[in-house]
Amino acid sequence: MTATRAQLDATRWHLQHGPIDLIIGADGAPAAVQAAHEACWQRFTGVLDELVAELPRLRQPVGFDASGSPFEGRVASRMWDACYPHRARYITPMAAVAGSVADELIEAFARPGVARAYINNGGDIALYMTEGQQYRIGLFADLARFAGAHLSGDHPLDANLVLDAGMPVRGIATSGWRGRSFSLGIADSVTALARNAASADAAATMIANAVNIDHADIVRQPASSLKDDSDLGDLPVTVEVPPLPQPLIDFALARGAREANRLLDAGLIAGAGLFLQRRARVVGMVGRGHTAPLVEGPRPARYSPYPTEAPCSKYAAC
Repeated sequence: MTATRAQLDATRWHLQHGPIDLIIGADGAPAAVQAAHEACWQRFTGVLDELVAELPRLRQPVGFDASGSPFEGRVASRMWDACYPHRARYITPMAAVAGSVADELIEAFARPGVARAYINNGGDIALYMTEGQQYRIGLFADLARFAGAHLSGDHPLDANLVLDAGMPVRGIATSGWRGRSFSLGIADSVTALARNAASADAAATMIANAVNIDHADIVRQPASSLKDDSDLGDLPVTVEVPPLPQPLIDFALARGAREANRLLDAGLIAGAGLFLQRRARVVGMVGRGHTAPLVEGPRPARYSPYPTEAPCSKYAAC
């Protein structure tokens, strides 16, 4: 298994190595952007091997009395740092693996001549923006409803947001039971905004776990029965959620919103959008003087009139 890359257009590349699948975009002076992409590629080729070397420990929960990262690799240390604040509940560093990889690689673009860049690791996104730059991001809460159909401009967004360089957000991540990773909760998706992608990744996991209720028709199975090497062991993960009555949907979302507000008050996130069966809650980034809040509400008939540059979903890169 070797790392591969393919240029998609003048500013975007697709990088893949085993389970790591990235879409990378950057704007700026052509020579600087080209050099940044090359530096990113050189760093990317070694990331998977570094993670595999420490994988057994990465699958162990972060202990409540732990102090200081026990890992040698930079990406593994990022994972541990992002999950450490959540150690009062069950969490392993694997909860932040996608965001941590994105954070590690975005550093290649922090150089003169690069105006902005993003790394989209399956919907967990790290951003780099210089003064005056911004990204417009479209969010799909539940791509499962498209049943594998190719996305186009005819598909409506569930939410949209604009992030600019003056905002305290450089990471976006999404978690939920319909995503590529297991969840203890029933959220279709939770998207968290944070200072970096690793922090957003861990927070989205914890908020999605909190969107939950006890219901006889919700199907859960031990994670180990679905994936032998799951870091969740025998914990029951959600595999099917039936249509729920609105009061139960709202109750589950309220539980998740409480966790999101706790993380917001602790300074671990800047905001979050919680989605469950066509209903949503938004926490943070609203009413605090920001010009680009996460927007919820009725779905538009089509995409917003401006172009979406970095779709945010566990299911697809841009």
